[in-house]
Amino acid sequence: MPERDPRELGGHWRTAQTIAVHEPDAGLAPWVERLWTASWEYAEPYRQKIVPLPQVHVSVIDDLPPRVVGPRSRHLVRELAGRGSVVGAAFRPGVFRALAGRPVAELVDRELDAADVPGLAGEPRFPGDLAAWLRAHLPAEGPPRAAREAGELVAHVAADPTVARVDRLAAAAGTSMRTLQRLFAEHVGPGPKWVIRRYRLQEVVARLEAGGRVDWADLAATLGYADQGHLSRDFTDLFGEPPTWYARRYPAS
Repeated sequence: MPERDPRELGGHWRTAQTIAVHEPDAGLAPWVERLWTASWEYAEPYRQKIVPLPQVHVSVIDDLPPRVVGPRSRHLVRELAGRGSVVGAAFRPGVFRALAGRPVAELVDRELDAADVPGLAGEPRFPGDLAAWLRAHLPAEGPPRAAREAGELVAHVAADPTVARVDRLAAAAGTSMRTLQRLFAEHVGPGPKWVIRRYRLQEVVARLEAGGRVDWADLAATLGYADQGHLSRDFTDLFGEPPTWYARRYPAS
């Protein structure tokens, strides 16, 4: 593995970054899961690792126009240098299809100007307040039924650690695996297998953040993996480094 930037380790990244998460108001809540802000100041460039979730974000960096950031299939690295800031809105899984004018699968690993998204194009122009601008564009009737159903299935995967296979999720949804895959391609972006894998690996992150000894063989079996090696390979693909390396990012580890 390459040499580590010491600013990644032991929670030291928090000394140069300020991150805040806010609940959306009632007008945004059917569409937006959370609003967030981040600011940083680095004398030397810092490679920020961003782990993926099955969500579309709309973000504004410094004074640039709003951008739509599609769901990522794996981790992303952005270089931060000097002083900067970003505000963003994380959309609920499933709902962005109503704004995109296309299946959300076509937005995976893509970024585009908000002006190129049908539901965000045109007036009003961006006034500098992301929440107000989104509120003016979002349909008052809320997301359509299929979008809500897709989001509920993602929430089910996130909440139930026993969901480790697509056929189990399809059975819970009362539908076929093919129909489930079509629903996810249309409204979520990543497929159900990816979503299941991502949320099971989130449980690894929770163990690492808590500190203490991890029984990797037992954890792999609990999460539905054949062995520890399969778990480590999946984690490295999504998070960019093996779980034992990722653990060093937290003070308790």
